[in-house]
Amino acid sequence: MSDSIPADLSASYQKLRGLDVFFIHPTTYTQKTFQEWNASLDDISLNKLTDERATLYQASVFNEAENVYVPRYRQAHINAFYIEQETAKPMFDLAYSDVKEAFIHYIDRENNGRPFIIASHSQGTVHAGRLIRELIEQTPLLKQLVCAYLIGMPVPEHYFTSLQPCKDSLQTGCFVSWRTYKHGYVPKEIKKENFRAVVVNPIDWTFSAALQPKEKNLGAIMQNFNRLVPKVVDAQVHGNVLWSCKPDVFGKWLFFKKNFHIGDINLFYQNIRMNVRSRSNVYFLKAINSTVDNHHSN
Repeated sequence: MSDSIPADLSASYQKLRGLDVFFIHPTTYTQKTFQEWNASLDDISLNKLTDERATLYQASVFNEAENVYVPRYRQAHINAFYIEQETAKPMFDLAYSDVKEAFIHYIDRENNGRPFIIASHSQGTVHAGRLIRELIEQTPLLKQLVCAYLIGMPVPEHYFTSLQPCKDSLQTGCFVSWRTYKHGYVPKEIKKENFRAVVVNPIDWTFSAALQPKEKNLGAIMQNFNRLVPKVVDAQVHGNVLWSCKPDVFGKWLFFKKNFHIGDINLFYQNIRMNVRSRSNVYFLKAINSTVDNHHSN
């Protein structure tokens, strides 16, 4: 499903040869009744749900890369986010162990020294942050990291030792992050946060608190995957969250939610897609220039 291209974008599709994406999907294990705190890798219906939701509507935004890897893992149930942290820790540790094993396999067997992007949403971002700290920072792999798109969960500004937030749309070897809510709304649990989270506006890719109008939103993918809908939402950085307006689509009067978490990626689908292309092109150009400089110096 990650290689699916919305019909409206098929004509402009470009392949970024030599680039990989390692995407860690969000929680899809949300059934009200469940027996195990961690999902089974053999749960056919859950795997199908993950493929048709997270992989199709989220991972596909990165598929101009030559390869997109979306590992299955024994994700923690959604309720693990709402119980005591110490109780939930073994559940998230188990999920992370699968992600870590998949990434090690990817690096050892599939990567072959290519530049890569780490991308994630929600629970996937919990694991992605840990993965970067444990296996990428302070290693040669950091030089291969084009960008990390750590979306849907807070990333404290000093969470990483060396990896810094991206300051603009073209910087590489950095990360971006945001959580989306309706203008004027900040959940009470976020008001209690005692840290500053990194919040980048996915329309202009800066930390500026200036409102970016929906006219600059290049297109969202809503319920119809094959239709790109431009000018759906605006975006504005506000403290630890990203604010946006109610999606400007048919039936929006039915849209009462103030938490736009489920749309963190697909509300800004084309802006993200174009940004991946821009950052990757900059990375490749730097690599070419570095090779030329080394050749001349020798």
